[in-house]
Amino acid sequence: MTDFFDDGGDAADKDPLKPLNSSIIPKDKTAVALKDSMGGKKVPRIAAAGRGLLAEKILELAHENGIHIREDGDLAQLLAKIELDSPIPSETFPAVGEILSYVYRANGRRDPFDTEKNLSENNSITD
Repeated sequence: MTDFFDDGGDAADKDPLKPLNSSIIPKDKTAVALKDSMGGKKVPRIAAAGRGLLAEKILELAHENGIHIREDGDLAQLLAKIELDSPIPSETFPAVGEILSYVYRANGRRDPFDTEKNLSENNSITD
């Protein structure tokens, strides 16, 4: 007798240790470049995104231009699905904020995301 799962699949075809909600991560490299929106109060936008050879070219250009890179495969996969020149989705704000904070510090610039330091310096929140 064959045992079937609710989804109609055969029990013999399933790996019993693999979570049902897992997805296969592409082996191709994925890269996404963000750009700051003009005006300073808008969210970052997707400047470039690509997989495979295009991702390698994006990373190569970043290295050549001294742009710091932060690796986050899950975030890159999510942002690569967004249309170019679109603002990043609101659910990615915390992750992108963390990456931008890293980039500001790596470039030796004041980190606008460090609210504790900004508050102690100015005794108020600045725009």
